[in-house]
Amino acid sequence: MKKFLIELLLTGIAVVIATYYIPGIQANGFIYELIAGIALGFVNATLGGILRILTFPINLMTLGLMSLVISVLMVLLVDYYLTGFHASGFVAILVLALLSTVVKVVAWVIK
Repeated sequence: MKKFLIELLLTGIAVVIATYYIPGIQANGFIYELIAGIALGFVNATLGGILRILTFPINLMTLGLMSLVISVLMVLLVDYYLTGFHASGFVAILVLALLSTVVKVVAWVIK
């Protein structure tokens, strides 16, 4: 539980940083940035984990690129359902997905 909360907090911070430095990632305020980060962390931990298990053979064949595709899909899902958060452009979404993956690795190292 502690690891999950740390991951949510770090993802929230990563989204706040991304909205300031990545063109194409916007939010309607600091609260929406934090909500988007928490939502992204939650979706990555739940639905993203299930999808990674289901697509393990494809992930193995593509040497991990399927995980990146799943991360991009999770960012698009949060963008679709959250009204105060908007991600436009493939490169911006890809960079946010990579940032989210780095945050997951950091949270895993911290344990």
